[in-house]
Amino acid sequence: MPTRLLLLADTHVPVRARALPPQVLAALDEADLVVHAGDWVGEAVLDELAARCASAGARLLGVAGNNDGPALHARLPEVAHHDVEGLRLTVVHETGPASGRERRCAAAHGSGDRPADVLVFGHSHVPWDSTTTRPDGGALRLLNPGSPTDRRRQPACTYLTAVVDGRRPDPLHDVVLHALPLRGAPGAG
Repeated sequence: MPTRLLLLADTHVPVRARALPPQVLAALDEADLVVHAGDWVGEAVLDELAARCASAGARLLGVAGNNDGPALHARLPEVAHHDVEGLRLTVVHETGPASGRERRCAAAHGSGDRPADVLVFGHSHVPWDSTTTRPDGGALRLLNPGSPTDRRRQPACTYLTAVVDGRRPDPLHDVVLHALPLRGAPGAG
């Protein structure tokens, strides 16, 4: 059965926003696996996502980021791995500068007995979707969902959804970057 993913990073609640946007919460209720690539900032967001995932029968996979304090670092790893229908997901917060990112990530996460097929990362608040070649010749997809609460120099706050279906030759599909309406804009919640 296909697995619906919600990919988040850099939520920065309550510093950059008081709460997660309603569109993110609606996507959360539809997800089978919620992935958060760090910079939660407040434990309340982790608790909220964990509770909503538990009530919906979904799994939460997250890591700590550079803006997360000691309490979040005590609860979350720096690197997380999870197999989804035969696809190896790895989650980290930082991957360094954009220049040379694919090469660095392939070297750091694309080798060993369980190389990553997909690397989800955050930190920059800049959405990213690229594919590179691992040392073993396999593909490594790099995804950064941006931030749903702090767009920085981006045109909109963003998050990603995707579907994993292990029965397909390319199991990760329907990767969609969702742009949120600007707060205070006409029609914005």
